[in-house]
Amino acid sequence: MPTPPYLLLPPAADLDAPAADLVRRGWRLHRGLEPPAEPWDLKPARVVAVGPVPDEAAAEAALLCAVRGAGLVIAVDPAAPWAADLRADLDRLAPAAAEAPTPEPAHPLSAEQREILDLLAEGHSIAAAARLRYLSLRTANRRVAEAREALGVATTREAVVAYARLRGRT
Repeated sequence: MPTPPYLLLPPAADLDAPAADLVRRGWRLHRGLEPPAEPWDLKPARVVAVGPVPDEAAAEAALLCAVRGAGLVIAVDPAAPWAADLRADLDRLAPAAAEAPTPEPAHPLSAEQREILDLLAEGHSIAAAARLRYLSLRTANRRVAEAREALGVATTREAVVAYARLRGRT
């Protein structure tokens, strides 16, 4: 059974994006920090409580959700006097509980640019890649130029290398 996620985000953070990602990974959202009445053990149900933690009472409710096995996606002001205690309690529940990872920036390349760079990485020329994708050579060259610009490189070779590195991380 997977360990429930504990994402502690800053107060102004958007909670919906990480919550939606957890839903895609099979977690069930529970809006608010008051735990559901039944069942007591929330871990098998893969429940994640989502909401802001504006005060100590909300922090206690979030901690109760976590003790019952729910994951958390919460917005916490780290300067709040009770925030350090909440953090310490969550660390005791799951030593891996940490600040939410900084989200990776959106992929800088369009799907069309990635298609061309994939073909170039396989050893095709731009002209061959254009033929394989039923594109004009001008369109293929434009996509490569846009990819170079998006990746911040000067040459097509550098774009292919940068894309390969980027692809290896995702």
